[in-house]
Amino acid sequence: MGEMTHQPGLVPAVGDIDEQRLIEMFVADCKLRNLSLETIRRYKGDIVTISSFLNLRGLNLPELDKYVLKEILAYLVDKRRVSPKTIGNYFAALSSFYQFLMYENLADRNPILPFRKRYLRQYKNVRGNPGFERKLISVSEMAMLINSILNPRDKAIITLLAKTGIRKGELISIDLTDIDWIEQSIQLKPHPKRSNCTVFFDDECARVLRRWLKARENYIVKPGCKALFVGEQGMRLKRNGVYRAVTIHAERVGLHDPKSKSTKDHFSPHCCRHWFTTHLRRNNMRREFIKELRGDARNEAMDIYDHIDKKELKRAYLAAIPILGID
Repeated sequence: MGEMTHQPGLVPAVGDIDEQRLIEMFVADCKLRNLSLETIRRYKGDIVTISSFLNLRGLNLPELDKYVLKEILAYLVDKRRVSPKTIGNYFAALSSFYQFLMYENLADRNPILPFRKRYLRQYKNVRGNPGFERKLISVSEMAMLINSILNPRDKAIITLLAKTGIRKGELISIDLTDIDWIEQSIQLKPHPKRSNCTVFFDDECARVLRRWLKARENYIVKPGCKALFVGEQGMRLKRNGVYRAVTIHAERVGLHDPKSKSTKDHFSPHCCRHWFTTHLRRNNMRREFIKELRGDARNEAMDIYDHIDKKELKRAYLAAIPILGID
């Protein structure tokens, strides 16, 4: 793949490879491992951030020891003031980077592993932390939020997130041709984290989507752009655009407090997935149906043989998904 060339048996020293080149090689390796695009994007961004921090101190990524790692942790906590979950993500990226270096015989150990065990044990499972609690709003609050939105695109975004439970990355990848208006279903793009790529939507969601498509005609869309959701520049909406579309309206109606440090006060796009799952369960939908609609990975051996009939799944979905009385 042209990432590096050397004679068999001759291993280049890590110091002989430019750090930027190392990061590019790491990204190429992540792609070969079939990691999700979002994971690769996050890993690369975190590694670049740490690399910049180290370079200002005359250090390089392949030179990490416990003392430098302590400096990095202090920088993330005191200077960047990131959340415990984000700190865990940074060190997960660094650990993956060092595993890559070891595999390529460019490092003989992974200093991140013992450091994480000693200093980041409490971040290993963020949902187990007392300080982590995903915000859950009621059906009436979701109805109030959606009905308060005048912008047809943003209204469609939140409605679709709530009615399908899809992730924001899955939402922005939807093309116009992915929607089956007869079956009222959407065929999502294949994703390593999703087992089932078909999701359904109900009549009121269909009405909101059609209103958005009518408004979309007034956007100056770039030639060849087939994205369902586009931004003001006429190109496919990005992840930050989805985040803003949700939080700006949630903040306006008092459901999102960006100044609070408590996750209970934050309403993000992923809270819609939490809302979707919780209210399907409260409406007595079978657990295996919920897992199928969420696209959860089939972890148990018998799950492979548990084929769910799509028509039965759709009927169960329409019976359980909350009706919001959307204007």
